[in-house]
Amino acid sequence: MKEVIKTAIKLTIPVMVGYLVLGTAFGLLLYKAGFHFLWAFLISLTVYAGSMQFVLISFLQGTIGIVSIVITTLSVNSRHIFYGISFIEKFKQMGKSRPYMIFSLTDETYSLLCSIKRPEGMDEKKLFFFISFFNQMYWILGSVIGGILGDLISFDTSGIEFSMTALFIVIFVEQWLSTKNHLPAYIGLFCGIISLILFGADNFLLPAMVITVIILMGLKNRIVKTEDTKDEV
Repeated sequence: MKEVIKTAIKLTIPVMVGYLVLGTAFGLLLYKAGFHFLWAFLISLTVYAGSMQFVLISFLQGTIGIVSIVITTLSVNSRHIFYGISFIEKFKQMGKSRPYMIFSLTDETYSLLCSIKRPEGMDEKKLFFFISFFNQMYWILGSVIGGILGDLISFDTSGIEFSMTALFIVIFVEQWLSTKNHLPAYIGLFCGIISLILFGADNFLLPAMVITVIILMGLKNRIVKTEDTKDEV
């Protein structure tokens, strides 16, 4: 168990850095909106939806109607449908922790679970659980810190949201270096760029993911075959 925990902590260090910064930003903004730091703790504990939590701040202020809330929530978090599909079989084997694994599957956690190479002899289910658990703890800690320090921070915090982009870049680079077959990455980049051009910055994510999934499913056998061939070489 100690080795599993140590491995999980080591693997989640990049996420920890990003989540502490972004969680602090969320807690800070929530405090500025008039909510006690305990709200930051409760929201990060029960909602835990990253970018959606930032949108939630405007919801809590009562400036948006229920229909807009539903549509916005679906559009922002619809990408998680694709995350869940790829882990259906693995999560079925998680036993009692299965509901938590489904709940805690954020963008960064998904990226880690897809890319990790489990040390020989280590329980994959325990490793998956602790990676997910530690990531949420980092986010909760950052949220509480932001909520507590909200009235003490006087400097301009604009641009702090870029840390999420930086975190994705780090994870992408690590995945790129850990695999010999870069075709899926090229497909994802191409679909993202085309969707950005066609649908704009606010609406490109869902179409990009749909197109990427369709192409990857169509090329699945070729990608697997190419990966196996490169491993043999």
